[in-house]
Amino acid sequence: PIAAAVHSPSINSPSIQPTTYLIPIFVIVFLLFCTQAFLLAHPHLHIYHSSLDVPCPSSLGHLEFVVLESEPYLPFCFLNSDWFCSKVVVTTPEGDMANFPCYHWISGHERLVFREATGYWSIYAEGLPQIMKVDSTSELPAEVRFSFTKNFEFNFTAVEFHFTHDHFVFFLEYAEKNWKEDEFFGYQLLNGLNPMMIHRCSKLPENFPVTEDMVKASLFGKNLEAEIQKGNIFLVDYKRLHGVTANVIHGKQHFLAAPLCLLYVTPEDKLIPIAIQLKQEPGEDNPIFLPTDSEYDWLLAKIFVRSADFAEHELNFHLLRTHLLAEVFAVSTLRNLPMVHPLYKLLISHFRYTLQINTLARQTLVSENGVITEVLPIPFLSVASLTYSSLCMPEDIIARGLESIPNFFYREDGLKLWAIVHRFVQKMIGHYYTCDSDVQKDCELQNWIKDIFFHGFLSFSSVTELVKFLTMVIFTVSVQHAAVSNGQFDFGGWMPNFPISLQQPPPTTKGQCTESTMLKTFPDISTTVHGMAVLYLLSTQSTDYVALGNGYQDHFSEKIPLELIHETQDVLKKFNFEIQGRNVSLPLSYTYLNPNNVENSVAL
Repeated sequence: PIAAAVHSPSINSPSIQPTTYLIPIFVIVFLLFCTQAFLLAHPHLHIYHSSLDVPCPSSLGHLEFVVLESEPYLPFCFLNSDWFCSKVVVTTPEGDMANFPCYHWISGHERLVFREATGYWSIYAEGLPQIMKVDSTSELPAEVRFSFTKNFEFNFTAVEFHFTHDHFVFFLEYAEKNWKEDEFFGYQLLNGLNPMMIHRCSKLPENFPVTEDMVKASLFGKNLEAEIQKGNIFLVDYKRLHGVTANVIHGKQHFLAAPLCLLYVTPEDKLIPIAIQLKQEPGEDNPIFLPTDSEYDWLLAKIFVRSADFAEHELNFHLLRTHLLAEVFAVSTLRNLPMVHPLYKLLISHFRYTLQINTLARQTLVSENGVITEVLPIPFLSVASLTYSSLCMPEDIIARGLESIPNFFYREDGLKLWAIVHRFVQKMIGHYYTCDSDVQKDCELQNWIKDIFFHGFLSFSSVTELVKFLTMVIFTVSVQHAAVSNGQFDFGGWMPNFPISLQQPPPTTKGQCTESTMLKTFPDISTTVHGMAVLYLLSTQSTDYVALGNGYQDHFSEKIPLELIHETQDVLKKFNFEIQGRNVSLPLSYTYLNPNNVENSVAL
């Protein structure tokens, strides 16, 4: 702009000699050179904010790209004409707005193309988190879609349903052999697909009238109230399923119970069920089933509990609390954080493939005719049941009174990984945010969190709050998802252990159940095969899998963050060996939270 303001007078002018105008031009050039040198030595002073309006009188239609070009505006080759473009915002004559994030230095004679990247929110179902507004995976930006390898292997696995993996075979055989056993039933509530329902029972629910005489044999003669006070009695309550009507499959009405199940930690530290009530409201047509009942009375009661657990697991703790939450985090990150923002660089690898796998799930699994929707009713889900503290594992474990229950490997491994992630995030954020005011003044960060919490009821005013929330985000989309997803085929591949649906209503009397009753209650062959195929697909990792702690190097280049990344990767490797050593002595290894088995994102 300064050079443009210098006008050279005519050399033929009788009143001005050449030496007269050469001197001020030389002075201006010298000042410009000194200014440029100073700015190059102090790059942080070179950035200032300004905006430029470019009007267009007519509509350009649907915008997908903008092209930015620059040319040197000074005639002196040693002057730097680079400029930094944050973003281009286009308001159309129709009133629509399109955002084109750039966050890129543009040099002379450079031509750059930027894609429209506004993530639009859409209503998926009432009471559930909003989702990204796309109808198919083809509408997703290329950078968030599956790689060629992932896409090929995912589709191949979907059509080639076969299981030859030694791990799968071992679990199938183990489940087939032990699915009727009370110890295996209790084990799965701690270390199976859904370790999220069990909590310590400090008082029997009023709608679960278990008496001392009912459970005396199961407690080896000990007093029920005394065992409750000692912390040895636990409860799973599927009250969210109360009043929910199961779907019609192949023209036949199916059934879903809303059971309560009381469990006991034996002197040998085994968790076993001791009483089951299949409906929430007590009454003569709702008996309490006991281990002392006939074989098939007791077995069928446990089958209804396992079926209820399948519903809670797939729709609540798997779909809602990992997949749908991960999408909210991902879309808000893409909408609000530029690529140069430290939070973007910290989080973006944790959203790899999430938008595509969720879009595919809505098209094939939980669509109107999807495999899951055919057997499980979606409406009972609600974000109202989801609290911030329940997503933070240390707080959730304390709230459920599970600090000391033995053989709880989900707790042991999960808390260790929470601590590793928290320590990494704390050091990484501490590098960029040196005080609480840095958090408060970061408008991009504040917009990010407001987008996640639709009405902005949660905001950050301190580094400590930010660290905790980011730990929860990373933990949810990696560790927690692995805990509730990796073993789907292990526990569900043998259908009687984890039935996707049931064809008969819960029994209302005792002494009537037989093996034939049980077989008629299980889903038909078609439903079983479809369910097994889905669980197999969702348990088979692709070869371009990225484990927890990896992917950051693609976005960070500074020395200290890279050192923190390598340090955390070393800690995870050490912990992986510790888990492997522990598992050697276990009859059934708990491998789902081995760091090598924890995918960095909700990618499956």
